[in-house]
Amino acid sequence: MERFKIFLFFIIIILTFFSCSKENLKDSVINEISLDKQVFEAYMEGKKSLEEGDVLFAAKKFNEAEMLFPQSEWAPKSALMAAYSYYSQDYLEDAIAELDRFLRVYPLSKDRDYALYLLANAHYEKIIDETKDLQSILLAKKNFNRVLKQFPQTEYALDSEFKLDLINDILASKEMYIGRYYFDQKKWIPAINRFRTVVDDYDTTIYVEEALHRLVEVHYTIGLNKEAEKYAQILGYNYKSSKWYEKSYAVFNKDYERKRIKTEKKKKSFLNKAKSLFALDE
Repeated sequence: MERFKIFLFFIIIILTFFSCSKENLKDSVINEISLDKQVFEAYMEGKKSLEEGDVLFAAKKFNEAEMLFPQSEWAPKSALMAAYSYYSQDYLEDAIAELDRFLRVYPLSKDRDYALYLLANAHYEKIIDETKDLQSILLAKKNFNRVLKQFPQTEYALDSEFKLDLINDILASKEMYIGRYYFDQKKWIPAINRFRTVVDDYDTTIYVEEALHRLVEVHYTIGLNKEAEKYAQILGYNYKSSKWYEKSYAVFNKDYERKRIKTEKKKKSFLNKAKSLFALDE
């Protein structure tokens, strides 16, 4: 009899436990459905505000949607939309902060390619003064390179490549400007280093021809004729029709430069005579 009472006691405890668990599970499901609804409503409110142009309130609602249910599929989507809200109205610092966080918190997101591309563009659009905004230039370059390396087959790769070319032109231009300054100051080694940087690192830019010519000029000026000849040969082989090759040729052939000037004077003289004849006919 005593054993039966103990057995019955345990049965009652087990039934009570399962009953409570069932109620708790039911409450949990109800709470989750309610939370999911709140997330959806916050997200849609943010989307509506974005469409109406109220980007700050939109970003706030997207952040709210993410924080309400961080484990849901809405969380990464909301975080990215908050970043885009800032970016769409040139709140670039806020956009960059949101995108950096997105890439850190959601490394497996299917929208990672777009987030990285948007981050690169945000840095790129911060470039206002090309002579001063070096940090923005370098960060834009770094992130466009990440797009090309990590997502070469995406729709964002082509534009990233195009903007990298523009950035490299900016950086090459800066190197040439500093190199010319050193050359004018007769600081030969710093000048050589700047021009070589353009040749080595920015060989696809419009400045490589001039950089090669400047290396011919500098080395010839300080008496390193073999080095000057080496760069002249590279320039001639790759850019024979360039005006910079003609200038380099003139460095080694002073008579050529004098003949060129004489020929140009003759052409001008002939044109002036022709103009005067036509004037007489009138």
